[in-house]
Amino acid sequence: MIQVDGVSKLFSIPDMHRDTVREHALGLFRPRKFRMLTVLDGVSFEVKQGQTVGIMGRNGSGKSTLLKIIAGIYPPDQGVSRVLGPLTPILELGVGWNPDLDAIDNIYLIGTVMGLSLREIRSGIDEILAFAELAPFANLKLKHYSSGMAARLAYSVAFKAVREVLILDEIFAVGDAGFKLRCEDRYRELSSAGHTVLLVSHDPGTITTFCDRALLLERGRILVDGPSKVVADRYLELLSGRPNSAPEPTG
Repeated sequence: MIQVDGVSKLFSIPDMHRDTVREHALGLFRPRKFRMLTVLDGVSFEVKQGQTVGIMGRNGSGKSTLLKIIAGIYPPDQGVSRVLGPLTPILELGVGWNPDLDAIDNIYLIGTVMGLSLREIRSGIDEILAFAELAPFANLKLKHYSSGMAARLAYSVAFKAVREVLILDEIFAVGDAGFKLRCEDRYRELSSAGHTVLLVSHDPGTITTFCDRALLLERGRILVDGPSKVVADRYLELLSGRPNSAPEPTG
């Protein structure tokens, strides 16, 4: 269902920062120099239909960029990424909310963007609000919501809009214990129903609990592709600073 073949991604980074007015003024007469940063370097893997695969990696390892390429937000500079089925990416939730609208209006707004029909939204509003425990605040403008309330609402809408393939980015790191348990139960329902899932998390317990297989990214490359327990242990070794065979950065 997900095929990633030789995917690489580079970003141009300014070599010189311009922080003061004088630096910006002088910079008008000097060509700005850039260096290329390789964020992903020849990444290849496959997730078959009905599989749940975890992705781990330290900050800056390329996880978010990889997810955005799979979701079609970024194009790869090299290689190919294919998703063979309808995709629901649960990534940077909250993007596209209108803070001057209440929760119900925002559910219509974001639900439509995520592919829900107006009938599906109308019939699912009570369920979405109940899942997020926000029914008492349904008519409150989002600008008065806390960040936690907004995140719960976003995940609740996304879980309602799930299609065949699901990409989750730190889903179990949002909300209080009760909300996390509801997310875990919903996830298990989706997995049991045969959805293909790509799950990103920094938590070894989450990866070993919900994934049989996992990938470990380091410096834009796949360092380990294997059983989730093996990957989680290797990830902890990287965090501890023990000597490792991580690939050197390129570009």
